[in-house]
Amino acid sequence: MVAIVERTSIHAPIERCFYLSLNVDLHQESAARTQERAVAGVTTGFIGRGERVTWRGRHFGIMLHHTSEITVYEPPTFFEDVMVSGMFRSFRHRHSFSAEANGTVMEDRLEFAAPVPLLGRVMEVLVLKRYLSNFLRERNGFIKLVAESEEWRKYLPD
Repeated sequence: MVAIVERTSIHAPIERCFYLSLNVDLHQESAARTQERAVAGVTTGFIGRGERVTWRGRHFGIMLHHTSEITVYEPPTFFEDVMVSGMFRSFRHRHSFSAEANGTVMEDRLEFAAPVPLLGRVMEVLVLKRYLSNFLRERNGFIKLVAESEEWRKYLPD
């Protein structure tokens, strides 16, 4: 099992950051490079407790499917999604939000295990950790950009 922790400071209210992170449409735009699309479950708008989404996207040159369920939902400070089907042996993503004087700190803690146990450890450390860290940074950078501009109104009701 490998863990990745990414912290992003955002000059925007905690509620805005929390709900932008749950917006399927925003995620699809943030992952345009991988052609990631929601193809089953919640495919537009917001995802909430007990709901699932199946993503289809191009990673490592092949189209992959990944289905996650929101297993914990505590607005506006925390939610967790867990893979229910996909290429990983395990995949858990914890999203934490804390209010600070200048806005919000968004922390992602992603824990995963590669699909193949023996070769998996080398792949986890040398390939997947770097790839997923970059993917999270891109996604979080997009959320930050949207949250700190008027663009957030496109994804959230007033």
